[in-house]
Amino acid sequence: MTTPKTSHFFAHLSRLKLINRWPLMRNVRTENVSEHSLQVAFVAHALAVIKNRKFGGQLNVERIALMAMYHDASEVLTGDMPTPTKYYNPQITVEYKKIEKIAQQKLVAMLTPELQADFQPFIDDSYYDEDTRKLIKQADVLCAYLKTIEELSAGNNEFKLAKQRLEKTLSIYQSPEMNYFMQVFVPSFQLSLDEITFD
Repeated sequence: MTTPKTSHFFAHLSRLKLINRWPLMRNVRTENVSEHSLQVAFVAHALAVIKNRKFGGQLNVERIALMAMYHDASEVLTGDMPTPTKYYNPQITVEYKKIEKIAQQKLVAMLTPELQADFQPFIDDSYYDEDTRKLIKQADVLCAYLKTIEELSAGNNEFKLAKQRLEKTLSIYQSPEMNYFMQVFVPSFQLSLDEITFD
């Protein structure tokens, strides 16, 4: 049996913790892409469960959680581009999406050939169906919104306009499962540890 070739895939993924989000804004607490990805996986999984349990969905919740976990993996190669820059005009958005696609393909290519087909559907977002893409986007925007709540609760008004912008984005992506999540889970993010512990 031949020894498989060394792969740098997971060594790269481990560096997601070194890439900070919100790079142009002053943060009370810095958030990195690794922790953001885990939170998006938590929220996407929850949205999928809520959709299935309460609103007649038939989603594969585990698959969605995995897709959400890997949704920003390519940023280990591209870095995190600030949203105002990424969406400044359509041409920048199109070009950034091309760079993102190349980074996704490069990440997949780092895996040994026998594993590539197993990971590609999670890393390469062209494999996402439209419902999955929307749900993961909802989770992504929700997590950014939660970050603004945390920063504003800590007295950082730098995030005031970002919160307003994200509220508009959330209204575009609204769905019964997202509205449920907003009503049931989001209010706690404005409370202190004592308030969420001893309620």
